[in-house]
Amino acid sequence: MRRILVITAVASLALAALATVTVAVGAYLLRDLGPLPPRYSGPPLPREAVVSEMTSILAAEGITVEREPSGGMRTCHERLSGRHAPETADAAVEAAFARARSDHGWRDGPDLGERTLTLTKGNWTVMSSLMGEQASGQPAPVFMVLTCVDEGDTATAPTAPSASAPALTPAPASS
Repeated sequence: MRRILVITAVASLALAALATVTVAVGAYLLRDLGPLPPRYSGPPLPREAVVSEMTSILAAEGITVEREPSGGMRTCHERLSGRHAPETADAAVEAAFARARSDHGWRDGPDLGERTLTLTKGNWTVMSSLMGEQASGQPAPVFMVLTCVDEGDTATAPTAPSASAPALTPAPASS
């Protein structure tokens, strides 16, 4: 009987120690590390500037694109589309991405696979898929999708609080 009591006491102490360690590790893992870093650095880039820059980069490589209408005023999505000679379409898109990196400060974006190119700059990401072999004689389609993290276009963003919004004033400092 005494042996069972000793084993029970040791097991209870072991469970208490395990519970204490679990709480300590959990508290360590859940500690507050402060605010998250920003999703991009620098000021947000305006939509028109990014679309214009990418259009001119593609034009420098011989790809003429048109801007497709975006879904709404506050959407953070643009699409450029055009056609190019099938024999050189992929090479021209790759050259345009290289030009964007070297001449305009764009950086490689997330890896989305072997046939997809991505770039990032500020709050924007640009993506284009390489089309591969196309039927000769038919122009190859070229698509570029531009998305942003945070709308940098201040023309559509409110600049001042509305008249119905309460004004926030700091409370007097207490001494």
